[in-house]
Amino acid sequence: MNKNLLLLLAFVFLLMEATDLMAQEVSLSGEIRPRFEYRHGYKTLSADGAKAASFVSQRTRLNGFFANENFKVGLVIQDVRVWGDVSQLNTSDFNGPAIHEAWGEYLLSNQFAIKVGRQEIVYDDSRIFGNVGWAQQARSHDAALLRYTPSSAHRIDLGFAYNANGESLFKADYTVNSYKTFQYLWYHGNFGNAGLSFLALNNGMAYMADSATQKVAFSQTVGARFTYGKNALRFDASAYYQGGKNAKNKDLSALYFSANASYKVTDHFVMALGGEYLSGTTTVDQGDPNKRDRSFTPLYGTNHKFNGWMDYFYVGTYNGSNGLIDLYLPLTYSIEKLTFKLIPHYFMAAAKVSTRNSMGAWEGLSGTLGTEIDFSVGYQVSKSLDISGGYSQMLATETLQQLKGGDYKSTNNWGWIMLTFKPTFYSKK
Repeated sequence: MNKNLLLLLAFVFLLMEATDLMAQEVSLSGEIRPRFEYRHGYKTLSADGAKAASFVSQRTRLNGFFANENFKVGLVIQDVRVWGDVSQLNTSDFNGPAIHEAWGEYLLSNQFAIKVGRQEIVYDDSRIFGNVGWAQQARSHDAALLRYTPSSAHRIDLGFAYNANGESLFKADYTVNSYKTFQYLWYHGNFGNAGLSFLALNNGMAYMADSATQKVAFSQTVGARFTYGKNALRFDASAYYQGGKNAKNKDLSALYFSANASYKVTDHFVMALGGEYLSGTTTVDQGDPNKRDRSFTPLYGTNHKFNGWMDYFYVGTYNGSNGLIDLYLPLTYSIEKLTFKLIPHYFMAAAKVSTRNSMGAWEGLSGTLGTEIDFSVGYQVSKSLDISGGYSQMLATETLQQLKGGDYKSTNNWGWIMLTFKPTFYSKK
């Protein structure tokens, strides 16, 4: 039996045995989430004549949680697969079970706590730190957190991470596609109907200074987010600045702004309007080693939540590119257990896009990238079962083709259907 499954079973047994002795809270829950997807222009424009892809992926999780007056412990084991990725008589899985979370939190006092281990880090609207819940594998960090909660309205987190390939006797280059280290400070306070958050992140990426020497380049992301809500009105605005060095040790100076407003027109209908600006680097400057990098990177956020569900921007690609201006109009209609969402997006490049003409000279292109229309419907069958589905269409321009490849004249669309089972096997307080 896989060692991760043995670990979880042992953990569950200890939880149940300890419940009657000292536990204040113990739970064991699960998640089974199969999702069918049809992709023809998802993440990048479809090439002329390319056929659509279709498949079923699935995430399966077991979640254990224990808490008493002194500490908390969380353990999440997950298996991520595509139906049919191994034969029926397989001796091992393609990926196999993995530890998504394994953390312990010790309560030093009523105000101080320390949390250490593999954990999800989620702040504010998930723009800089998020768990990427849409992705079947999701995101977690090996990190340590020191939390200070002076009152129910205020909280301060200090976070630290330091990564290595593995144990070693001498210094070894870090080759995993991740950060080498980070340190951050996050504050959030509630002030009546308003909320204010502040984030300062020092992010270290390993790079090769020469063929034999690896160093760490540090960037700094500093910014704040304001929220306000009263009656039917909701509003939020965010601003961040990135400086220091990018992952290639190039000078970095980038900006981010966003603003969103929503109004609950009726008990069932919510209308919203919003926009985002992520600064970019012009095409001409991207190839100049002496020019500063002006492309904002949202780092460890839940990027699928932003800039269209077809994931053309900042979901694994587009970082270091021409930036983005995204204007959108989310419409939500809910009735009983049904929820409908319609979100049109209008995309523009934040920095000039150029291409070389037949003479080899730079020639500017239109800044318009295209329009994406996202639609979804969700039905809550019960507390433990949701059914959802969606369809998205990208109406691209020649400029987007220049940035992403493919054919902007092709039909670029994406559809999905997902079931989410979330049973609670055991719970006691």
